[in-house]
Amino acid sequence: MKKDRQERFKELLDYYNDLTGFGETEPNAIMHHSLGQIGPDCEKCGKSYRTPKAKLCAACGNKRTLTE
Repeated sequence: MKKDRQERFKELLDYYNDLTGFGETEPNAIMHHSLGQIGPDCEKCGKSYRTPKAKLCAACGNKRTLTE
């Protein structure tokens, strides 16, 4: 089953491996990283919040004010 999945996602795996230089063999390891799961950039340090609803920047500790 794992071999079948690797064959079906060969193009994705090849692209990812060429882009990163990492020898990834599991398509799910790539697919679960979607941009919708990452928050906006921190106003203080510029690194991304871990989630769109995060109230604290994990990198610098900046407290974010959420506007709904």
